[in-house]
Amino acid sequence: MLKSFDDLLALAKKKGPKKLAVAVAEDKEVLGAVGKAKELGIADAILVGDKKKIETVAQEVGVDLSLFEVVDESDSQQACRTAVSLVSSGKADIVMKGIIDTAVIMKQVLDKEIGLRTGKIISHVAVFSVATYEKIFIVTDAAMNISPDLNQKKEILENAVTFAHSLDIDDPKVAVVCAREKVSPKMEATIHAKELEDMNKNGEIKGCTVAGPLALDNAISKEAAIHKEIDSPVAGEADILLVPAIEAGNVLYKSLTFFAEGKNAGLIVGTKAPIVLTSRSDTEEAKLYSIALGVLAASK
Repeated sequence: MLKSFDDLLALAKKKGPKKLAVAVAEDKEVLGAVGKAKELGIADAILVGDKKKIETVAQEVGVDLSLFEVVDESDSQQACRTAVSLVSSGKADIVMKGIIDTAVIMKQVLDKEIGLRTGKIISHVAVFSVATYEKIFIVTDAAMNISPDLNQKKEILENAVTFAHSLDIDDPKVAVVCAREKVSPKMEATIHAKELEDMNKNGEIKGCTVAGPLALDNAISKEAAIHKEIDSPVAGEADILLVPAIEAGNVLYKSLTFFAEGKNAGLIVGTKAPIVLTSRSDTEEAKLYSIALGVLAASK
């Protein structure tokens, strides 16, 4: 069981190193995280971007550029294309977003010629560690899919399960989170939740244990589950929280970050290679943790 991000870093060190292709790398937090990942033996990197700017920023944060390959590309869109191409051609294992809009790099990820599509849905997994829960857990999808239908939720769930396996969680417990834990014809999310649970029971969804609908309290609190007389192997022990729509995921993500002061990291999955797609405002620490997630996902 991974109880903290220190455990996650240790696992990434054991399974790494992998190679990053960093698109538009001239960013302090990005270069600081890449430098730390190199120091820890987790990842190497090819830095793609404006070489002069990369050199300036590297000097400011104390990163030795002689340890990395630098590809000089001052055009941001072309830098994204080059980074994605390095991964699709097998020269790197993971794409990492630097100081660039998500839409710009995702356009290259989805490109038919050099992109990383697999035919699966592309989704986001966020990993959290909070003081009130005994282990790290995954929230999906809080960033990519706005209002997924039942089949899309199934694929998002399967992406998260595959990712959980890369964290050595062999049988992840998936809570399909809704506003209540009983099926209501007035709440489509609860109907979807029950159907996903049934798919798991009949073997259509494999490699995990799914329960739904569950409200957030009984998904993560054994006491709440007992109080509401919920008998489920997932209740109070969820490894994955599957949210019904992006609004719920976004609110949960930011509540865990700002109210609970949880540590977090994120990754795009469902592609041929993992994509470290952090916010430009994320800390160096969060970016380092996200690199570790990419290394683990690339090692599966």
